[in-house]
Amino acid sequence: MTYPTKALAPLMLEDYRRVMVDRRGQQEQFSVLQIHDSMKKVTAVDLKQTISLGSDIQFRAYYAGHVLGAAMFHLKVGESTVVYTGDYNMTPDRHLGAAQIDRLKPDLIITESTYATTIRDSKHARERDFLQAVHKCVTNGGKVLIPVFALGRAQELCILLDDYWERMNLKAPIYFSAGLTMQANVYYKLLIAWTNQKVKDTCITRNTFDFKHVSVFDRSQLNAPGPCVLFATPGMLSGGLSLEVFRLWAPFEQNMVVVPGYCVPGTVGYRLVTGKTVTLDADKRIKLEVRCQIHHLSFSAHTDAKGIMDLLRHVSARHVILVHGEKPKMALLRTRIISELGVPCFVPGNGETVEVPSRLVLKVLASEKFLTKSQSNSLQTSIKSKVDDVSAPKRHMEDVSLSSIHDIRSAIIIMDKEKTIQVLNPEEALNVLNVSQHNFLYRCRLPLYISGMNDKDFNAPEVFDRGPTEGNEISGKELMKPSKKCCRGIQEFSGFQQQYDLEDKDAENELIWAERKEQENELELEDKGAENERIWAEHKEQEGIPHSVLEAMVQTVYKHLVKQLGDIVCYKQDNCIVANSVCIKISSEKTQSGTENKAQYIFTCTWSGQDEELARQIISILHMMQIASQASA
Repeated sequence: MTYPTKALAPLMLEDYRRVMVDRRGQQEQFSVLQIHDSMKKVTAVDLKQTISLGSDIQFRAYYAGHVLGAAMFHLKVGESTVVYTGDYNMTPDRHLGAAQIDRLKPDLIITESTYATTIRDSKHARERDFLQAVHKCVTNGGKVLIPVFALGRAQELCILLDDYWERMNLKAPIYFSAGLTMQANVYYKLLIAWTNQKVKDTCITRNTFDFKHVSVFDRSQLNAPGPCVLFATPGMLSGGLSLEVFRLWAPFEQNMVVVPGYCVPGTVGYRLVTGKTVTLDADKRIKLEVRCQIHHLSFSAHTDAKGIMDLLRHVSARHVILVHGEKPKMALLRTRIISELGVPCFVPGNGETVEVPSRLVLKVLASEKFLTKSQSNSLQTSIKSKVDDVSAPKRHMEDVSLSSIHDIRSAIIIMDKEKTIQVLNPEEALNVLNVSQHNFLYRCRLPLYISGMNDKDFNAPEVFDRGPTEGNEISGKELMKPSKKCCRGIQEFSGFQQQYDLEDKDAENELIWAERKEQENELELEDKGAENERIWAEHKEQEGIPHSVLEAMVQTVYKHLVKQLGDIVCYKQDNCIVANSVCIKISSEKTQSGTENKAQYIFTCTWSGQDEELARQIISILHMMQIASQASA
């Protein structure tokens, strides 16, 4: 906790214990000794001082306004961050400044929502109305009760009335209750550094908390005649001196009760400001008729709905949780946050658990070569670096958002024996790991069955002449003709045509030879017959399916891919089609199903990791051709 909170906390705890035990007769929850023992374990922190607990937990306090010593806390556990606001005020008042916090962009912010739907009017207008109401009441001889808490509004309104009494030269006494409020005022005088700038600037000539017209209240003055103003605790008329005075002053019309802040449902203060009843059962025995004036003004130290939205916009959290508010109003604020800020917002009940995802950020050692390349590629990384070792030039990256690196494959992450994570260029990683480069290839095989075909009978021209605009169907009827001893046709390649006669095995060998010679354009073998025999043996291994039919299949697939993908597709030798580094090869097999011969063509698509998206697109095209072919066969 902060230094002012550490100073004031024992007073607040003792006051609570005394009210609950001595005045209400409830069982003691803790003793005075336990209060002092617990405060010995407290470590006070300055604003914006980073405190570390172990290696993974850090927290930092930020100025929250609200009351003296109030702070928001930014908590960091590993790489997950949370801002817990506590109570805060985004509007400066007469003794405290507005809340101040950095643009932290945490994973989660937990914010109070006391005034989830309320937007307060002008501060000057509220002060004017308050002063006029009090002035009118005391001028008419009435007594003014202002129930307040000992910290915050008591000091704020004392400053306001003390200045006004000085300007207007009023004589009616102003009192504040003895005890806690008086002790709190002492700490306000001592801890000037936590107040606003105006109080700091004037403290040399006159301490703002040295009041001229405000004095300590004595119980003997409860029934004293004449007008007066009394600040009494607690602020919601839930007990203590404020409720005791209220019972005495409420039946008289010339008196007035000013409720300057928020009141919890169920308290006397809440019933007064909502006007639900005109009679109050003050001590469960006496019915109290309320005739005094009731004046409600929002001098609360809690921020309003506008302040909450301003804080959320500034902090830029990824998730929001609302606490400390009325459920129906919190639901309305939640809708507004989701609509205007576009972030998830939760309103959990007591005991309810909310799960919020967080980012995973790794602290790594990055080589100079990697950093240089990253900067040259204009990668938008948030890097705060320092030289760790002169002999081993590496830099420490404290805040690296992996999601902001556009090409994640441009680096390799390794962990050494000391479990330190390093980011290296691929070339560096090979040397560090003492390994050679391995290229991983992925492969997909798609079968295409065509029925009604035998070894010798095929109809190449019809397939060759057919363009992809005629549809994707590839049927056995288009590839086959009735059995003949000879079949004439035109073999079509990239840029040439060749007429052929197939009458015997030698003629087909010559045709295959011509095809290979034209495609490879590098055949200089002395023994042409031997090469023919080798080529023929290759085709024999393909279960006897004619090579020209296979070429027809390649050409058909090639045309479909060109139509779908454009110029990135090219045709290479050996029944191979290439799109970038994705390779599509087509081979054939022949199977026997009953009395019918079936030719099975196999599409084999091979690709590396960087071309996965293109490979999936190509496989999708081939798969559609397969479906269309089976439907028409």
